[in-house]
Amino acid sequence: MQASIPPLVLIFGPFDPSGSSSLPADAVTCAAMGCHALSTLTAILVQDTASTEDVQPIAPELIDDQARCLLEDMTVQAIKVGPLYTTESVSVLAQIAADYTHVPLVLHLGRLPDESLIADIDTEDVQLALFELLLPQTDIVVADHHLLEQWQSQGVFTGADAGTPAQALLQYGAKWVLTSGAPLRPGHGSYLLQGQDNQTANWAWQAPPSRLNDADGPLACAITAQLARGLGVQQAVETALSLLATLGSRSFQPGMGHRLINRSTP
Repeated sequence: MQASIPPLVLIFGPFDPSGSSSLPADAVTCAAMGCHALSTLTAILVQDTASTEDVQPIAPELIDDQARCLLEDMTVQAIKVGPLYTTESVSVLAQIAADYTHVPLVLHLGRLPDESLIADIDTEDVQLALFELLLPQTDIVVADHHLLEQWQSQGVFTGADAGTPAQALLQYGAKWVLTSGAPLRPGHGSYLLQGQDNQTANWAWQAPPSRLNDADGPLACAITAQLARGLGVQQAVETALSLLATLGSRSFQPGMGHRLINRSTP
C-alpha cells in the first residue's frame, strides 16, 4: 500500500552552511510541520554564525531549470521565496509565479547583503525588481516592521504613496502583508496582518532574544506549510503563530556569533 503524500513545499533560497536560515533550515521547519520540502538554490553563502563572507548567486537559467523540473514532476502545494540577489533571478521567479498562479507564494523579505559581497550587483535594483515584478505575484509578504521603516526612510518605496511601509507593499500588489514588531500601543508590539481590502488582524509579539539569527524565518516557513495544507491566509498565519509560540525560547549558540533557532520540533 502506497503511503499518503505529505504536502509539498518548494523553497527558493540560498544555501546557508551554518544551518541557521534558508536552506537547509527551512527544510527542517517543513519536516516539523509535516510537509516535504523541495528546494531550488538561489545562491551559495560562505557564512558562519557571526557573519557572511561571500555570496555566490546561482545563474538564473539554473534557478529556472531546477524549479521547473520539480514543478513539472510533482504537484507543489505552496512556494516560499527567501533571499534573491540579482534582478535576473527575481525576473525568473516572477515568471514562474505567473505560470503557477494557483500555487500560494510566500515572500520573506530580509536585509540584503552588503554590495561588497556580490560583484556587479546593485541592491537598489534588486529591491525595485522585487517590488515591481514579484510582489504582484505574492500571496503574503513576511517582514520585520523596523526593517521596512528603515527602507521607507531611505526612500526605497519610490513606486508607492502610502502612510506605512506595509501599505506600500500592498500598493505594489502583495495580497497580504504580515509585519513583526509593529507598534500596537506604547511599549507593546504585534504581528500585524493587513490585506488588500483593508482587513487587519494582530497577535501579541515579543522581541526575540538579542543576536538571534533569522527570527522570522521559521514563521514564514510555517505559514507556507499551512497554506500547503489548504488553509486561507488568515488561518494559516494564526495556526503558524500558535505552533511557533515558544520557538524563540528554544535557541542555542553553537559558535561565536548569533544564536540559532532550534527548528527541529514545532
